[in-house]
Amino acid sequence: MPDRLFYPLTALVAVLLIGLAAVYPQGIGARSPGPFGHETAAHLAARTKKPPAIKKPAVQVDLRGPM
Repeated sequence: MPDRLFYPLTALVAVLLIGLAAVYPQGIGARSPGPFGHETAAHLAARTKKPPAIKKPAVQVDLRGPM
């Protein structure tokens, strides 16, 4: 493939990918439509209205040291 064709096509693909990232803002908490998005933790928490479960450690460690 000649360079005169490759580099403009590469630039076009880069611009299209940047445009897609600007249109579908999954990273800032907005839900992306269709096949692009997935449910974020904020959406899951809002839908279930339950606080996330906190697991307690299996073994408790005494960090005070010798007395």
